[in-house]
Amino acid sequence: MKNNYATVEYAGDDFFVAVTPSGHAQVLDMRGERSAASGPLELLLIALGGCTGADVVSVLRKKREQVTAYRVEVRAERREEHPRSYRRFELRHIVRGKGISEKAVAHAIELSTEKYCGVAATVRPTAEIVTSFEIEQEP
Repeated sequence: MKNNYATVEYAGDDFFVAVTPSGHAQVLDMRGERSAASGPLELLLIALGGCTGADVVSVLRKKREQVTAYRVEVRAERREEHPRSYRRFELRHIVRGKGISEKAVAHAIELSTEKYCGVAATVRPTAEIVTSFEIEQEP
């Protein structure tokens, strides 16, 4: 079973140092206006983008799509009331390549969002996830 143990230690001046289960250190800045490091909610955005992105790339590779570049843009809306959790995530997938199939991209995104991405499965009960995509064809 994979190690799911992390530590988050206060380092003073509203900084924390987190160590992930794989042993990587990550500084967190709890004073948002200073923005000297990522905050916890920012990390959730990139966790969702990274999780679904890895799935989409994997599925497109298995479908033998010739992807030359790919990115996920993640936007989120927070609730007004505390604890101001996210209520909606918008993920825009931009896929670049040769002869990329629209059907393959749509299917890969659906599989990730609905079946494979553990981060999406974690946030889905409390937040809406909306996806879209754009294909940039290369000659």
